[in-house]
Amino acid sequence: MTRMAAALALSTALATLAGPLAAQSQGDWTVGVGVGYVNPKSNNGTMAGGIATVDDNTQPIFTVEYFIRDNLGIELLAATPFKHDVSISGIGYAGTVKHLPPTLSLNYHFPTNSAWKPYVGLGVNYTTFFEESSPLGTLKLDDSFGVAVNAGLDYQISDRGALRLNARWINIETDATLNGAAIGTAEIDPLVIGVQYVHRF
Repeated sequence: MTRMAAALALSTALATLAGPLAAQSQGDWTVGVGVGYVNPKSNNGTMAGGIATVDDNTQPIFTVEYFIRDNLGIELLAATPFKHDVSISGIGYAGTVKHLPPTLSLNYHFPTNSAWKPYVGLGVNYTTFFEESSPLGTLKLDDSFGVAVNAGLDYQISDRGALRLNARWINIETDATLNGAAIGTAEIDPLVIGVQYVHRF
């Protein structure tokens, strides 16, 4: 919840830059390409009787957004698979998992009269886990649905191009089994920092 509060605080701070000029028009499309850094929260729940820790990872990310109204867009976030090592206190290294976190958000882009264009969004995330491996046996993680909150800032470098910095908090919780037996819930809840080039069509 601390990370969610920070994301909301950033959203409020960015909103203070708002002004009277429209940023995006109804019917516009944007496509973004960049990298995303997934940083799970500390203390990722209790698994197999110990405290679980999920490490961070960086991968290419992609966004597509369609503006249903002026300044109001529906965005899909996609990425190449993220890979994380999992450790458990008292055990050490417990396994490796991959995941894909597609996220659908409704974003509001604040109109400004400058090259700086902040936005905020709220959406839903679906995370699917695969290629789990563990020296302890057969590890499986259930897929997850959760809320996603994001805030970003675009800097226009041309009429149709912008550089984007984005922070996104995602609620990801997954039940884990080892050799078919439940061992606990991994509470990942990462902060995702993205840097992208965004092009408007």
